[in-house]
Amino acid sequence: MKLAALFVALTLATRVAAQEPRLERLDSAARAPVAALIDSARVTGLPAEPLIQRALEGTTKGAPAGRVVAAVRRLAADLGRAREALGLSTAPLELEAGAAALRAGASPAVLTQLRRARHQPLMVPLAVLADLVASGVPPDSAAAAVLVLAGSVRDADLVEFRRAVERDIALGASPAGAATGVARDAALGVTDLNSSARTGSARPRRP
Repeated sequence: MKLAALFVALTLATRVAAQEPRLERLDSAARAPVAALIDSARVTGLPAEPLIQRALEGTTKGAPAGRVVAAVRRLAADLGRAREALGLSTAPLELEAGAAALRAGASPAVLTQLRRARHQPLMVPLAVLADLVASGVPPDSAAAAVLVLAGSVRDADLVEFRRAVERDIALGASPAGAATGVARDAALGVTDLNSSARTGSARPRRP
């Protein structure tokens, strides 16, 4: 039985490798398991390209085969969680952004709330959320701030919101206070994000 399972896995890996010649760049120990993960993703309707890119990135950086496979497996799991939260019809780029937001610390419930709050594509709100966390904003504060704005502002405004938060942090505001303050002021119309970006008038806010 084990031999049969191994034969099936190798057959799938060979087929995927033939379809994806870029996998030949992978270490031989990583090629078959990565190919199997890619094939599984395709069968379940998940985008394969992010998995291929993750594998190639790890290989380029000289990561051991085991770490490459683990990284691809984690990304496949995150893509699956993102699709569960965002819906079966979610576009591949949205799934990638959703996976990044989940890795940054956002909860699946936040992704679902964003889907309900915004009828436009979610790549930008999700990317802004992940960027805020990378800037030091706690995940819960970043999610709350993005949710306040997501249903009523444009993608360009969300990008300016992120820049305003980063400016306030650079000027001495706490990350959580900066995100909360800019989001509150923008939602109330106190701050024009585009105007603030042009004039550099952002100022530190109290946490």
